[in-house]
Amino acid sequence: MQRKRELAGNFIVGRRTFEGFQAAGAAAPFAGLDIVVVSKSAAAIPGAAVAASPEEALQYLKQRGHQTALIAGGADLHNAFLGSGLVDEVIFNIAPTFEGKGYNLLIDRERYSYKDVESLDCKPLGSGVVQLRYALNP
Repeated sequence: MQRKRELAGNFIVGRRTFEGFQAAGAAAPFAGLDIVVVSKSAAAIPGAAVAASPEEALQYLKQRGHQTALIAGGADLHNAFLGSGLVDEVIFNIAPTFEGKGYNLLIDRERYSYKDVESLDCKPLGSGVVQLRYALNP
């Protein structure tokens, strides 16, 4: 089964998360994908394009012929895309593991333009992991 990042052909990630992948030697699974690192402080990152904003990252991928973008990384990156109204779908993989604090993804209805959240799919992925998929409608 192809993973979402392979189907999208791209991967948008924050600088700290991408550097963490590189340090752990985990960047290899992203070979052959258009990788965009969103960072206001980095001028260039080997192996990835750099964009200063979510809008710039999406524009770069659109120029490369992509119609879908996969966003992954920390809560700051996710909330930047949510806050700009650029997300139409979210996917959560829920694993039966307790570690760290986890993410805090909140949709502040006064701040963000999403008014309706629609459940699209729920499926087991194996090893106790469940994937939840939602549409975010303006």
